[in-house]
Amino acid sequence: MARIAGIDLPKNKRGEIGLTYIYGIGRSRAQEILTKANIDFDKKVNQWNDEEQAAIRTLINEGFKVEGALRSETQMNIKRLLDIACYRGLRHRKGLPVRGQRTKTNSRTRKGKRKTVAGKKKAAKK
Repeated sequence: MARIAGIDLPKNKRGEIGLTYIYGIGRSRAQEILTKANIDFDKKVNQWNDEEQAAIRTLINEGFKVEGALRSETQMNIKRLLDIACYRGLRHRKGLPVRGQRTKTNSRTRKGKRKTVAGKKKAAKK
């Protein structure tokens, strides 16, 4: 089993896909890493030998910010926006979409489950 950046990579996945289980590495970055390490994209993770694993590990540690360091940097960026009270920071604070999406109908992911508000009663006709 390959353990890179504190993550156990799935054994039976292709190398290109297996590397994406690491936070901060997507498909294009995984392909870049495997190209630099001279490893075929289609080679499964459990077929990597120790030298290949070591090469991938060094490329990731030297070249990219992943997992905990990247998560903490993201949180610090959001905290900075909250502290300076800019528009984006206020949207984060209120739990609303930050990047200009509409909120009248959609944005349930950010707002959470619907909170139903009772409607006004109609006045009786005389």
